[in-house]
Amino acid sequence: MKKRAKSFKWPPPGLPQPLRLTREEKAFERMVARGEFVPAPREEFEAVAAALKRLKERLKKDKVISIRVNGDDLARLKRKAKKQGVPYQSFISELIHRYSV
Repeated sequence: MKKRAKSFKWPPPGLPQPLRLTREEKAFERMVARGEFVPAPREEFEAVAAALKRLKERLKKDKVISIRVNGDDLARLKRKAKKQGVPYQSFISELIHRYSV
């Protein structure tokens, strides 16, 4: 009777598992490999970083509210939020933000 060969497992035990990239991440990898991205000058990088920091501060959610709403209205909002793939509370917060601007 022949002995069965041991199965080969990759990566070997003790080594980290390879990353599983999403379709979008793979597309970015291909663009980088083709040289479609170039380093930004330091001044431009710092300007973008500062603008992102200001935007983050402006959009910071720092207040909590409690409100009573009609059950049917809330059910409709939840359905719309689910259809868009976002949590309903985030959806309602976005509605408030858009109305207030």
